[in-house]
Amino acid sequence: MLSQLHDLDLQLLRLFVNVVECGGFSAAQGELGLSQSSISQQMAKLETRLGYRLCSRGKGGFKITPKGEQLLSATRSLFESIEAFRHQSNGVAGRLIGEVRLGLSEALDQSVLQQVADAIRRFRERDESVRIELISAMPGEMERLLLQQRLDLAIGYFSQVQSAFDYRELFTETQHLYCAPGHPLFTDDAPDDLALQACDRVDHPYRFLRSDEPFQGKMCSARSEQVEGTLAFILSGKHVGYLPSHFARSWEDKSLLRAVRREDMSFDVAFHLARHRAQVPGDAQKAFEEDLLAAFT
Repeated sequence: MLSQLHDLDLQLLRLFVNVVECGGFSAAQGELGLSQSSISQQMAKLETRLGYRLCSRGKGGFKITPKGEQLLSATRSLFESIEAFRHQSNGVAGRLIGEVRLGLSEALDQSVLQQVADAIRRFRERDESVRIELISAMPGEMERLLLQQRLDLAIGYFSQVQSAFDYRELFTETQHLYCAPGHPLFTDDAPDDLALQACDRVDHPYRFLRSDEPFQGKMCSARSEQVEGTLAFILSGKHVGYLPSHFARSWEDKSLLRAVRREDMSFDVAFHLARHRAQVPGDAQKAFEEDLLAAFT
């Protein structure tokens, strides 16, 4: 009886299946490239290993025994499983597996989201079985998640002072200073610096971003981390604040927002793809980063 399968057993089992499929020892000679006596010896060796007869051969011709029938069925199932394993193991060699976690800044332009979608499309056309998670967060939160290695990649505006990160610039976003109906500047086509300094601005908590803002008014009684919060303050008619131009465009079209001194009160914000330098990326993360960079080229 076979308590353990060895390579020799598999060879003998394959010979057994070939003999049965050919209909006998003599008929199997050409298929196996062996003499009839050699086939007979190996079949005897298999029967000895198993402890029972597999077939009879004599004047009545070749005939498989009932136990041989059972072994034939089990052997065919075994070889089908081995073949399935071979295909699956070969497939895994070139397949991307695992998880990719991407952080995204809030209120991104439609064109940027389309580029992210293009990167996802490129990645999904690879041989892969990967779970992709998109996480929307503020820049400070994304930096924290990257430091904790809970994100693989992040797209946003960052301080770029984190020595632990690698940064790749992807695109820039223009920010304008806005006011709304009811604010004194809404009807002023060319407010001077004195009029601007009298305005109550919305404070942005990211000082690395605010340092680039041309308007640095001292009066500040409003604070918001989110674009939507900044918009609400501006729409009240009591504050001025910076918004991404693409985000404010529909409100401008409805005459509910107005850019203040667009020529000299606007600035550009660089958005980067960031990742933790010490986090060793897997094949899936590397491939997804490649597709992101290609989509933004």
